[in-house]
Amino acid sequence: MPNHQVYLRMKKNMELTRYQVLRLKDIAVISTNDAKKSQLEDIPIYRLGKKDKNIVVIDSFLVIDYLNRDFPDLEFQLVGPNQTIVRIQKQRKSPSVFIALGVWVLIFVGTAMTIMNFHYDVSMQEVHQKIHYLLTGEQEEYPLWLQIPYSFGLGIGMLLFFNHWFNKRFNEEPSPLEVEIYNYQQDLDNYVIHYENACNDVDPPHTPS
Repeated sequence: MPNHQVYLRMKKNMELTRYQVLRLKDIAVISTNDAKKSQLEDIPIYRLGKKDKNIVVIDSFLVIDYLNRDFPDLEFQLVGPNQTIVRIQKQRKSPSVFIALGVWVLIFVGTAMTIMNFHYDVSMQEVHQKIHYLLTGEQEEYPLWLQIPYSFGLGIGMLLFFNHWFNKRFNEEPSPLEVEIYNYQQDLDNYVIHYENACNDVDPPHTPS
């Protein structure tokens, strides 16, 4: 009689706020017609502890090897990611209003200085003066009818570029900043996986004692 098929799809990332025992259903999605599905989902795979600090990488092949020993009558097939990265996030206190205000002022001033220095480097005022002269034939040191709409357009353009107004999104597309953060997170995950596997590639999953 052929073995029953069990399909495992490892969850790529998990975030927890405390140390606990990870069961198979916590780190993977299981698909099977076998009656042992509930038993498989509740099997303990790893006990998180202080020794793990804040990041643990659970390799799918070690999990399957562990499951094969307890369920020799089942055939496990892996679908999707090869590892699950578990992050333990300690609860943090809410930041001080004064610290948040100080950071906001610092970012605001820094951004304003950056924009002003950029406009000074490209001689934006002279550009506006030349545009005014080309359109009207008159010299004007401060063509406000150009500068004021340009200033509003600059702010609106930044809002549209980052696709956010506080917590409100203008559309479902990710902003360039979100894409960069995602790419950074992908690189960080790949580094963690490589480092953890290089150090612990022979360690089997630990069951709780």
